[in-house]
Amino acid sequence: MMKILVINSGSSSIKYKLFTMPGECLLLKGVLEHIGEEGSEIANHYSGLRVILEKIKTVDAIGHRVVHGAEKFKKPVLVNKNVIGGIKKCCAIAPLHNPANLAGILACQKILPGIKQVAVFDTAFHQTLPEHAFIYGLPYDYYQKLGVRKYGFHGTSHEYVTMEASKILKQPLRKLKLITCHLGNGCSIAAVNQGKSIDTSMGFTPLEGLVMGTRCGDVDPALITHLMHKKKLDTKEMDRILNKESGLKGISGISNDMRLLEVKALAGNKRAKLAIDIFIYRIRKYIGAYLAVLNGLDALIFTAGIGENQASVRNSICRNLFNCFAKKPKILVIPTNEELMIARQTYKLIGRR
Repeated sequence: MMKILVINSGSSSIKYKLFTMPGECLLLKGVLEHIGEEGSEIANHYSGLRVILEKIKTVDAIGHRVVHGAEKFKKPVLVNKNVIGGIKKCCAIAPLHNPANLAGILACQKILPGIKQVAVFDTAFHQTLPEHAFIYGLPYDYYQKLGVRKYGFHGTSHEYVTMEASKILKQPLRKLKLITCHLGNGCSIAAVNQGKSIDTSMGFTPLEGLVMGTRCGDVDPALITHLMHKKKLDTKEMDRILNKESGLKGISGISNDMRLLEVKALAGNKRAKLAIDIFIYRIRKYIGAYLAVLNGLDALIFTAGIGENQASVRNSICRNLFNCFAKKPKILVIPTNEELMIARQTYKLIGRR
């Protein structure tokens, strides 16, 4: 039996869960917030992890969520000097996430020297995308020299619900065609054939694809330069608008919280209703595209905050969606558990050695 600590280290927070493996028993979970912020007692990730480890005492291995692994990391890896160097290189294309993920790894190295650590990458599950699905219509040199391509995210969540669907449907993954919808504040959809991701809505960054809580999703690229010129915006400000002020929040002018928007829409707020309608339309549009990509479907899966908890949104997405099917696919709601997936992958890599 092993005690595996799973760490999800954000810019100002650390989420953690402690499992015993292979029994998959959750022993402890928690979150530290406001790390490094003014007035916080926790100055940095090193201090935060010290607080966590005082509660835990014994750890046999640590699994870390790392958002971006580019093409270098196609599967979970044991952390060493070369892996740390690779994660550092990926910071350039994931500046909001990878530096924080790396801070958690380095803090654990200092506090628990000798304890093995595993990095599990959000992008790894989507490394099975075929070239025709991940190459953009840009000069090919940008891909070869700069790594510009679709990477996809939420991979750990998509992989977890894919495996759970196989159990629920009592079918091996090699026989299944699935569409997985991770719908939370961040949203993405994946087309999964025989257990492998063959397309996904997020791209080079998590900004592409669906309308999300505060992210715009797909827009005309020329619109960005047009707005920068008209509004006299620099790249930093434009990036903030696209990532932090758009999506449900930007359309509604109220909030990025779907629960609040539903209340407002029922009370007659037209922009709240419009934001929900756009959110649902974009999801239906992607599902339709992935039906064509997969050439069939066994199950449509919903997960994450909105996907798991808001039946009205799910019902609107699914309404009349499969009327032309002789045999309608299953609709499944599967609570995601990215931390358990990371624990499984950590144990698979370390525990059986």
